[in-house]
Amino acid sequence: MRRFTAFNLTTLTLGMAFLYLPILILILYSFNASRIVTVWGGFSTRWYVQLMQNESILDAAWVTLRVGLLSATIATVLGTLAAIALVRSGRFFGRTLFSGMVYAPLVMPEVITGLSLLLLFVAINFDRGFWTVTIAHITFAMCFVAVVVQSRLMSFDRSLEEAALDLGATPAKTFFAVTLPLIFPAVAAGWMLAFSLSLDDLVIASFTTGPGATTLPMKIYSQVRRGVTPEINAVCTILVAFVATGVLAASVIGKVRAPAKAP
Repeated sequence: MRRFTAFNLTTLTLGMAFLYLPILILILYSFNASRIVTVWGGFSTRWYVQLMQNESILDAAWVTLRVGLLSATIATVLGTLAAIALVRSGRFFGRTLFSGMVYAPLVMPEVITGLSLLLLFVAINFDRGFWTVTIAHITFAMCFVAVVVQSRLMSFDRSLEEAALDLGATPAKTFFAVTLPLIFPAVAAGWMLAFSLSLDDLVIASFTTGPGATTLPMKIYSQVRRGVTPEINAVCTILVAFVATGVLAASVIGKVRAPAKAP
């Protein structure tokens, strides 16, 4: 058994502080009464009240939420189908090309992905806006879902499907009654990953957006360039709380759905 030495404790503490101390400072200063973000003026929630009255930020948040929900759902469906094709279809003509196209966004720089999608939309004369951002997010989020679901399918016990087929179930019924419930935690994890990536994206959305489709990261970035305001701290704190709640909820659901270990 390895000893937990002072060096390990120091390294872990410094690493956790490097990751989470800036977030804690941001959350703390979102309750700062002073308009100057670097000067503490007392505890106050005035910036959250003003944030709820800032229509431009609320509109950007609503666009981001709609894009995230829609793109994550479609990317989950397409990514799951791609994972099933790669795991269950064996060797087929064009498998290597198909696999490369599915996984390409994983290693492709976001600038190149965004620029290529921009050129595509311009070439087909497709007006940029809400739907172009959604399509772009589906494109790069689908591969992450495929990786997550494929890892679960690789360890899937296919004898359960064979038993259902032997009992007279159709392939479609077997998938929805046996396969999908068993791989659902991986599908849900892929959806959450796709949703988080959509909420966080700035580069690709900047290339593919249009009038009336400003996302929240773009709005925050544009305002930060003119100077950090307490409202920005407040909206970032809400985003952190939203993501943290989703992660905790997924963890709790995963533990509840996990089969109890035999004594």
